[in-house]
Amino acid sequence: MKIDILSLFPEMFVSPFNESIIKRAREKGLLEINLINIRDFAPGKHQQADDYPFGGGAGMVMKADVVVPAIASCKKADSWLVYLSPQGKTLNQARVEELGQKNHLVLLCGHYEGIDYRVMELVDEEISIGDYILTGGELAAMVVVDAVARMIPGVLGAEESAYEESFSQSLLEYPHYTRPRTYQGQEVPEVLLSGHHENIRRWRKQQSLLMTLLKRPELLLNREYDAEEKELLQEILFREQINGDEL
Repeated sequence: MKIDILSLFPEMFVSPFNESIIKRAREKGLLEINLINIRDFAPGKHQQADDYPFGGGAGMVMKADVVVPAIASCKKADSWLVYLSPQGKTLNQARVEELGQKNHLVLLCGHYEGIDYRVMELVDEEISIGDYILTGGELAAMVVVDAVARMIPGVLGAEESAYEESFSQSLLEYPHYTRPRTYQGQEVPEVLLSGHHENIRRWRKQQSLLMTLLKRPELLLNREYDAEEKELLQEILFREQINGDEL
């Protein structure tokens, strides 16, 4: 996969993309990331990429005659241009998986008060990472790259890792444990030490359902349950009733 990132501050990406999974994906040739400085397309000695908004108001607006040439420098027929914007649809795992099927992503990072609206006709999709304000789209672009990179075959150590993680099945992930077996009086669940793969798989599925029910119950509302999941949920609810606990 190839990802081009258009930003006024490309230096922000250097350190995050040279660490951990992203670094290994790039070294393996599974992911190509190009950082493009929008300011390079601004004319004049001072390379001004923004200006005051028509009609007045606070802040500055990124200029169409700078942003459009920057887009044209990398956008091809098969490219998918994403504008990181608080007005976009909130990113979720389902959309991450869809973006992971693209051959070429172009991520446009806004800044200041945003971009001249005339640029929007070139945008394929607006994406937000949440209902809060950031200084620019750079941090959001990092989130998109990290999430999408995990969908590329060969990037993660085990092919099933991405499938088992939180949200991949519309469920939160089950709890994990490692050595020591006992820590401050707390024991690792016995089933994980049994070596019985089917029992472990079933326990993990039930724990995923329980974690989702406790922490993100809205994820369960429109879910289509298979027979095993219905049985495991019934066991959870029955156990809670017997213990007198409230979910």
